[in-house]
Amino acid sequence: MPETNIDVEAHVKAMVGREYGRVYAWDPVNQPMIRQWCEAMGNKSVLYHDSAFAAQSVHGGQVAPPTMLQAWTLAGVNGETPPGSSAVNPYEAVDFLTNNGFPVNVAVNAEQEYFRYLRLGESLCFTSMLESVSDLKKTALGTGYFVTNLMTFMTTEGEKVGTMRFRLFVYRPHQAADGATAETQAEAPAQPAPRRPHPGVSDDTRFFWDGLKQGRLLIQKCSACGQLRHPPAPCCPDCHSFAWETLPASGRGVIHSFVVVHHPQVAGIEAPNPVLLVELEEGTRLVAGLVGIERSEIRIGMPVQAEFLRVDEELVVPVFRPI
Repeated sequence: MPETNIDVEAHVKAMVGREYGRVYAWDPVNQPMIRQWCEAMGNKSVLYHDSAFAAQSVHGGQVAPPTMLQAWTLAGVNGETPPGSSAVNPYEAVDFLTNNGFPVNVAVNAEQEYFRYLRLGESLCFTSMLESVSDLKKTALGTGYFVTNLMTFMTTEGEKVGTMRFRLFVYRPHQAADGATAETQAEAPAQPAPRRPHPGVSDDTRFFWDGLKQGRLLIQKCSACGQLRHPPAPCCPDCHSFAWETLPASGRGVIHSFVVVHHPQVAGIEAPNPVLLVELEEGTRLVAGLVGIERSEIRIGMPVQAEFLRVDEELVVPVFRPI
């Protein structure tokens, strides 16, 4: 609940320097999680996959990717932390601002520093400190405060292994019109529909967009080895040849994956917006929109056919319709 008769900025800045107790990892550093993380991130370093190679490396054994630092101590999907973890919320400054006129927050950045590699079997924990709260700032998003938490990661024996500064902007969004009432906004003249953003077009991708204007879905093909590739690129990732040609695609494929985008909303695109990853018959995959079906009926593996949606005089985009 909002607190009355209180200087919000003075109150939240008085929290700076407040420290929060240990939060423990559910599991020690382990190979299955390293493998899954590397697969998700596309990290193919043999250091993290091959125990024999790792044993002969400067590390003398298998280690974890440094950027997994925070992953080891994340709460479970239900938000629970392991027994013995501090129950005090390290983001109480954010909660205080949220309850006192600054209801929205967005992550700004995270800065990690690593002191050494983590080894299999090590158990970790972290402590937190509210490092800083900025003065009131006005940004394109709204008016609010930048809140920075410093997390210190360590082994359960107390050896520090890394830090992370996590910065949030906690803010009050701009009003649609300063001082405007619902009545005056309703009486305002209708504004033209916002223009859908246009893609950046380079010499490497122009063929794709030009093909769409002609009602053709074109795939880039290496002239040397015949490998198909999408998105377009200057050279073949397999044989590194710069020679390429195009192959007209049938437009038929199946939904390999999809997501329904609710936020952020994009000008000129109705939300919620289904976005597909379609695997074409030819083997390449393409990100595109979906038409002709309710969102609740979308299924992975569903067969689809490409259509060409004219957005304006300059832009045609591919969309897919179930077949």
